Amino acid sequence: MEFAAIFALSLLIGALVLLVAVAVGRQKDELSEQNEQKKDSSAPVEESAAKASSKKQKQQQRPRKEKPQQHTFSHKLLASSLKNHSGNVTCLDFSSNGKYLASCSDDRTIRIWSTKNFLERDHKCLRANVEFDHATLVRFSPDSRAFITWLANGETIRIYKMIKKDDGTFSFKASSEDFPQKHKGSVINIGIAETGKFIMSASVDTTIVIWDLKGEVLATINTNQMTNSHVAVSPCGRFVASCGFTPDVKVWEVCYAKSGEFKEVARAFDLKGHSAGVYSFDFSNDSRRMVTVSKDGTWKLWDTDVEYKKKQDPYLLRTVPCQVSEGSRIALSPDGRVVAISNGFDIAMYSATTGELEEEFHGVHSEEITDLKFDINNRFLVSSGDRAIRVFHNATGYRAAIQDMQSMLKKASNEGVRQRLQQQITDAQNALDTVLNATKN
Repeated sequence: MEFAAIFALSLLIGALVLLVAVAVGRQKDELSEQNEQKKDSSAPVEESAAKASSKKQKQQQRPRKEKPQQHTFSHKLLASSLKNHSGNVTCLDFSSNGKYLASCSDDRTIRIWSTKNFLERDHKCLRANVEFDHATLVRFSPDSRAFITWLANGETIRIYKMIKKDDGTFSFKASSEDFPQKHKGSVINIGIAETGKFIMSASVDTTIVIWDLKGEVLATINTNQMTNSHVAVSPCGRFVASCGFTPDVKVWEVCYAKSGEFKEVARAFDLKGHSAGVYSFDFSNDSRRMVTVSKDGTWKLWDTDVEYKKKQDPYLLRTVPCQVSEGSRIALSPDGRVVAISNGFDIAMYSATTGELEEEFHGVHSEEITDLKFDINNRFLVSSGDRAIRVFHNATGYRAAIQDMQSMLKKASNEGVRQRLQQQITDAQNALDTVLNATKN
């Protein structure tokens, strides 16, 4: 009996030990499985973290993006390149006193350059900032003490005064109020009459607005040309002309009473002769000559010194074939002797006297040329298209002047006139030789 009790107790103890052993084994298996799951789940995280770290290192090691390189251009007649703008230059204008060149850009600045430094190694300029906007057009006032701009976002005219400092430089002060918004289409040009009596603005939708200097509208013109491609005020300050889709150029006179009060805008004359739309036109400094360039692949020279009030039409003096493209610009030197035409990235220079092609400049800018201007003294031609302003010697102008004066010398009978012409020929030849020798060096 006692033996049976001991045997039963032993069986019970053995069963308990067996149950404990089984439970411990299961717990170990569960812990092992959990550890494996943790390892499996942590592996992608670690792998992702490793990839992120590697990507970050690669980004840190990746070289910085370099700024786009300035377009390079060289030519024997290139006097200089003005490169202070950080954005594309859209418009150029020389002051009437010949001392300054104004340029505006989408970098929100207007730069004023001294023309006497064009041939120097360093080209310093003064900067006027355009707050919260940028100017697309700029024009000097007749007295060269102020300039007007067209603001791209504000769609208005703003006047800046140039305040001279003791050191000879300028500070710039914007007017307290801009002109009211009147244009519905994109504005393609602005201008100030040399008389100082009115300001002009023109949009692509055939509208021209004539303003007084305080921003009051004097008159509005509808050109009826479907679209305007170019509009400008004549250097004499009397006329406003426009061209566009139609094959003619229309010219109006802005009339004032003897008392000085605005009277009316009256149609003066038209330039008719092209067989397709006119891209651009320009005046000589005395407004007695005009040039036009057309989609028909020609440029024309006109004598506009006519009595239009007596119904006298302008005279067509010359038609010359040329290379053109959409947006071609034309410029006539102030003395009327040289014609410059842009075609995409290129510029061609012609003698207005003979119509002969004198010079060609290829690849002047990295983008299409936006403006083309001669300086008031006929020494330089400037162009814009990218961030640089190109300044060219007007060698064609010197040659044309020499030829004209030699022709006049042959006809002159007065000894005093002959001596004066001979001196002028000598001076022009010396200036041309200086330019050519400088380009050789």
